[in-house]
Amino acid sequence: METEKNIIVAENIVEIIKSTIEAYSDENIYILVDENTLKYCFPLIENAFSQPPQVITIKSGDKNKNLETSQVIWNYLSDNGGDRSSLLINLGGGVISDIGGFVASSFKRGIDFINIPTTLLAQIDASIGGKVGINSNGLKNEIGFFSHAKRVIIYPDFLKTLEKNEFISGFAEVVKHALIHSQDAWNELQYFDIENIDYSKLKILIKKSAQVKQDIINQDPKENGIRQALNFGHTFGHAIETFFGRKNIQILHGEAVAIGLICEIFISNKVLNLDLSKMFKIVEFIAINFNSFDIEMDDYEEIYELMKHDKKNNNNEIRFALISDIGKVEVNQTCDKNNIFQALSFYYQLKK
Repeated sequence: METEKNIIVAENIVEIIKSTIEAYSDENIYILVDENTLKYCFPLIENAFSQPPQVITIKSGDKNKNLETSQVIWNYLSDNGGDRSSLLINLGGGVISDIGGFVASSFKRGIDFINIPTTLLAQIDASIGGKVGINSNGLKNEIGFFSHAKRVIIYPDFLKTLEKNEFISGFAEVVKHALIHSQDAWNELQYFDIENIDYSKLKILIKKSAQVKQDIINQDPKENGIRQALNFGHTFGHAIETFFGRKNIQILHGEAVAIGLICEIFISNKVLNLDLSKMFKIVEFIAINFNSFDIEMDDYEEIYELMKHDKKNNNNEIRFALISDIGKVEVNQTCDKNNIFQALSFYYQLKK
């Protein structure tokens, strides 16, 4: 299992990688990238290797986090000397860490892997916690399991290579972590300017946000209880992400989660009596900082049907993690279909 000691925020990433891979022979090291991280991020770490690692390149994008891409990676490992003593380095965003961890954990019944996340979303969320998997049957993360990286190496300077929309996508998870953690964390977030990023402050924010997730995981590694708090915003978010994907409308994971947060904050007021003034202040902050997307009344039924496939559901009830106050999360919450439609209408009205 990952521990606090295995998650490193690196100042000198080359030296950290060198110390991490010294137990592995050069010919048994593979690195998984997409076309973007191969171009922008791999050159920043290639001096860490005494001889060039074998590079496996896949296409970027969540639509490629599937069984077909997994087969490509398995085949490469099998055809190029991969064995039980191999190491797979996942250099990229959430798609890379998800599919890379999935492939590594199933190849030869499991080889070691480390994550080097290159997006804000991956640095504070996707690369931490041991959830690995792929999409299937048009549904997010439908196939997968818990398998922990040997090490997660976070290098905030990678974020300077990101497009603005990718950075903002990751910021949704920062917002989520602050809301489920404490009023102090939420207050601190209000002073971070995502239009003019102060990278020294960002490093502190990343450390704190990653720690929020790791502390929860340490309490509940297999998501039997409090770890479900990390799903706040995601019951709606995953369904909305899938909904737009089916319509070939591009929406990033964090953008969908931001919509999900608004909807689930609304339901938090309805179900747990979250203070109305706090609800509006939180929603205003999210609405100002994230793009809006068109969701019409005719779309509600399809989104609702997708929510029924969420892995947290039990006895055919859609389950949520909701907040009764900032820093106070209640898991295994339910609401009726009417409240779900009201939440989507609440989001719809924000655009007017």
